[in-house]
Amino acid sequence: MTATDPALMDAESLIALYARRALSPVEVLKAVMERIARYNPAINAFAAMNPNALRQAGESEARWAAGRPLGLLDGVPATVKDVLDLAGFPTRRGSRTTDPRPQAADAPAVLGLKAAGAVIVGKTTTTEFGWKTPGDCPLHGITRNPWNNRRTTGGSSSGAGAAASAGFGALHVGTDAGGSIRIPAAFCGVVGFKPSYGRVPQWPHGVFSAVSCAGPMTRTVRDAALMLNAIGRADARDPLCLPDEVREWRAGIEDGVRGMRIALVRRWGFEPPLDADGEAALQRAAETFRAEGALVEEADPGLPDTRHAFGRVWGVALARLVAMVPEAQRGELDSGLDEVARREGGLPATDFLFADAMRVEAAHRMALFHLKYDLVLTAATPTAAFAADGPTIRPTEALWRDWAPWTFAQNLTRQPAITVTTGLDDHGMPRAVQVVAAQGRDDLCLRGARALERALEMPETDPLGA
Repeated sequence: MTATDPALMDAESLIALYARRALSPVEVLKAVMERIARYNPAINAFAAMNPNALRQAGESEARWAAGRPLGLLDGVPATVKDVLDLAGFPTRRGSRTTDPRPQAADAPAVLGLKAAGAVIVGKTTTTEFGWKTPGDCPLHGITRNPWNNRRTTGGSSSGAGAAASAGFGALHVGTDAGGSIRIPAAFCGVVGFKPSYGRVPQWPHGVFSAVSCAGPMTRTVRDAALMLNAIGRADARDPLCLPDEVREWRAGIEDGVRGMRIALVRRWGFEPPLDADGEAALQRAAETFRAEGALVEEADPGLPDTRHAFGRVWGVALARLVAMVPEAQRGELDSGLDEVARREGGLPATDFLFADAMRVEAAHRMALFHLKYDLVLTAATPTAAFAADGPTIRPTEALWRDWAPWTFAQNLTRQPAITVTTGLDDHGMPRAVQVVAAQGRDDLCLRGARALERALEMPETDPLGA
């Protein structure tokens, strides 16, 4: 990335320049729109563009000129994943079966962005109903990785990952029910933060309500914390959201990890696969934490096999989703979605309740584990981004093997987890690790991730080579 291109600046830098009148929101939006016009045809990150964005940037510019910015994000370009409602736009969820009529109200995270003054550039693509990791959907086709357009972005927040990486805005809202923020962030070389369950309110809730979170996808950890200030506010519509914490999420983020106990975890009740480059990334992160003064040791939290719990949650949710689609339209669904619904969805209620009890047991064991360890360091994905054009074959096996074996456990336990890029592999593709904290300790999660990001001092690069 180049420090002189406004489209590639982080949100904190933009706000500082706005305050000094050294840069304007209109100039930044124009730079972002120029990149979108140039590169998005090959990447396909957007489900819809906001035709009012330039006007909104102008309104922000006027507020800055008058010395009255609306909030912490005034004039910063942002995007919203197309599973969340944006007033005046349809919420298509990547599916031909959804209602094309515009929504009347904003989702809570969108309200937060708007209240803080962010300029919504558009809605980003998603896999159909957010069901899988490969970044394609029946409605919008394939979203491609800015580092190599033959590779996938990952999903389900496919467009958000691509947009963050490509410089299509500084701030991006994704959602994550099994890794859908963290996987595309890892594949695209950006930061993906799944907060504690309920930290960012959601309404309406989707079929993955028991495990799904909304959260930031950004180019820096500090921007993720900044964004959480805006979107992590309680909303009366969501009965499951956490009460407001009256705090600035960047406070203490630079305090480092000296004296912390960090567990390097390789098992989540089973042994997820990890290739040699992923192992190298994990070791590099562990050594970096040690050099920063943390005690890092390999440890096993002793979880039950989390595949059994998540597989049932996932399968029953997809079966419910398919049942909600009119029978005449079911042929328009992603065939893999229907396959999982048929294979995993026909469970007796006792089996589903057993899976939920296993979820609670996993959360309990992780809570005890965090009495000893401040943070967990673990892998993010088993490999780098794989081919974008491959078919979805045996999705249940792919979930454990290729897609989300390192990420879905934190959805079951409802802990905050964040991906941080550690470098590029020999093929020029990003690799990343995860930092995980105890449920409710989003501050520690951000602090650990920032320590790692700061120490690694990744060079600023533009994946598009501009």
